[in-house]
Amino acid sequence: MIDRKNTRSVKWGNMEAVYGVEDASEVLPMWIADMDFKAPQPVIAAMQERLDHGVFGYSYICAKCKDAVRTWLSSRHGWETENDWMLFHHGVVPAIATVVETFTNEGDNILITSPVYPPFFNVPGHQKRNIVECKLREENGKYSIDFDAFEKSLQQGVKLFILCHPHNPGGVVWTEEELRNILRLCKKYDVLILSDEIHADLVLPGFKHIPLAVLAEEESGRVITCVAPTKTFNLAGVQAAVMITKEDDLREALQQSALAHGQMELNAFAASALISAFTECEEWLENLLETISSNMDYVISTLTEAVPGIQIQKPEATYLLWIDYRGTGLSEEEMMDRLLNKGKLALEPGSKYGEAGRGFLRMNVATPRTIVEDGVERFIKAMQ
Repeated sequence: MIDRKNTRSVKWGNMEAVYGVEDASEVLPMWIADMDFKAPQPVIAAMQERLDHGVFGYSYICAKCKDAVRTWLSSRHGWETENDWMLFHHGVVPAIATVVETFTNEGDNILITSPVYPPFFNVPGHQKRNIVECKLREENGKYSIDFDAFEKSLQQGVKLFILCHPHNPGGVVWTEEELRNILRLCKKYDVLILSDEIHADLVLPGFKHIPLAVLAEEESGRVITCVAPTKTFNLAGVQAAVMITKEDDLREALQQSALAHGQMELNAFAASALISAFTECEEWLENLLETISSNMDYVISTLTEAVPGIQIQKPEATYLLWIDYRGTGLSEEEMMDRLLNKGKLALEPGSKYGEAGRGFLRMNVATPRTIVEDGVERFIKAMQ
């Protein structure tokens, strides 16, 4: 148990602004996607060593950083990359913004499959791009892609498709067949793909992540992949991400964009954290995945038994539960009012992920079991 209050934590300290509750100190936050676990000790030690040096001048991305990413992707996912394919950024969301700005123009159409992570809507929208929304097919909380609808969406002059892989909030690990269909159709309509794979290392036991770029070589698809250690090792506040593409022209355009914006390299602490995470912390990750899976099993069995009308499909990836409350008959406004004011529990409303998410709630279970149990008790209390 780590007390995160008074640490400028968005999750624990900013609920009053986000939810409008009068006394946020009474509300348990299980919403935004960061963990309540300490980062791995090797990462902390690496950052402490850098801190102890005492000089924090300009930094650059060394070969050791790229080697760490390359080796991790090879051993963990069977993806053989090259150091020259990598460009670094301050986060996956800023990387998405850079790709949107670099490869599309105002008024261009960008395709997303909803419900999906809000920046997929917001970032292109703020850049005055048009969102083409293809709703995922949903059955009992399990999502798949409707490829007839997907192709019709591509026919609307789409320039860029942003893929959430694995999917947030649905927790889907896309299959090889689905990924090949995406590549085939995007190639047919000459659409660039941005594959956000920040949750790739949070695939639960029994499932396997396939990097889209691995299949793209066979399908001749044009892909930019975003990966990061930040979601996996709870380093969101350190800010580090990698954009990877084997296409020289795509990398050159991204480099020109970086120059145009005066984009600097990763800071000294981010580089140290990235190297340590990808070279020393695999055992920590395996333990984490067991903990997440166990927490999910507890929430699913307890909530679905205690609250009529609640259904939860166990995710294949992420540490986020997507709770279907449509069977309760409550509106989103009624559900959020009960949770916040009666249960004193902060979850994310599904409509935040697009209208396709209405009727669902997102719960973060990457937290000690005592907090998970407290959250479940609060949920049950809210529904009594």
